[in-house]
Amino acid sequence: MQRSEALTEADRLMTICNSCRYCEGLCAVFPAMEMRRAFGGGDLNYLANLCHSCGACYVDCQFSPPHEFDVCVPSVLARVRHESYADYAWPRALAPLFRRNGLAVSLIAVVSIAAFILGFVAVSDPKALFASRHGPGSFYALMPHGAMALLFGAAFLWATVAFIMGARAFWNDIGEPTATLAEPRPLLQAVRDAAGLRYLDGGGVGCYNADERPNDSRRFYHHLTFWGFMLCFASTSTATLYHYLLHREAPYPLWDLPVVLGTLGGLGIVIGPLGLHAAKRRRDPAMMDPGSRGMDVAFLAMLMLTGASGLALLLLRETGAMGLLLALHLGAVFALFVTLPYGKFVHGLYRFLALVRYAKERQA
Repeated sequence: MQRSEALTEADRLMTICNSCRYCEGLCAVFPAMEMRRAFGGGDLNYLANLCHSCGACYVDCQFSPPHEFDVCVPSVLARVRHESYADYAWPRALAPLFRRNGLAVSLIAVVSIAAFILGFVAVSDPKALFASRHGPGSFYALMPHGAMALLFGAAFLWATVAFIMGARAFWNDIGEPTATLAEPRPLLQAVRDAAGLRYLDGGGVGCYNADERPNDSRRFYHHLTFWGFMLCFASTSTATLYHYLLHREAPYPLWDLPVVLGTLGGLGIVIGPLGLHAAKRRRDPAMMDPGSRGMDVAFLAMLMLTGASGLALLLLRETGAMGLLLALHLGAVFALFVTLPYGKFVHGLYRFLALVRYAKERQA
């Protein structure tokens, strides 16, 4: 198979870097690079997804632009990563659509599902749309729980299958045996590295954004985004257990566990993406891939819309605005799930798998 321009350029840069090795203490990419004398496509995709884009190698490199060698590892590996998301996507036919129109597709999905829910209510009971409701079960006056569970269960199942197929394609491409995923030491090391964002620190001093003064702001906002998402997932899981095991229907009191988890998570997926977007706007364009901006913005926008609509629903759930806000929130959640496997979210999955392989290589 013919290599893409990004892979060809990444091969050239890794060959230069493998001769220099000045940056070997900055992150995991360069020690992993040093274990290789040549770089196949799978090797380059592995290194690209192992990269956390801290920018330290660009600032420290003696061959970075305007040097004639034109070594710019962060932007080139970002291009390779962005291509790999499409290459590993399942089903493959959907990848170009989401890559070119990420934000538009996401917003269309939000509006479509919200309109579907509003239409469902308008047909069954038009007065219910703007009615003020109180107490358990008020959400299901707009849409029965069974219909809601079927719709969002299907979206979650679709995303899960797409993630599994994408992870399988990545793992096969980098040439690592399946048995590695059953080894506890590499897995535990990868969990520690991923949970602490170990390689997002530029070798210990922080990330480089607008200038050569590093800081930990990107790391902080990444943590807010990730743990905010996990808290929202925990809130939904807890509410599911409440419904089926305890026979308690939403909405729950403000002090109940699903609401507390969801509120904290909602704040995380609003503040975190806002901070990441601000950092991205300030960042030196030389360290970025302009082609991936659309899907990056779409992912951050979907997280913020999901969190903001959920918080607004919490505040106004006993008013006449509840119906519209619930439809908007459910539309945002549905769109987020169906677009997750085709955007920036997958970098967390592939990066974790790359960290597992790196831990195995270091162990060996």
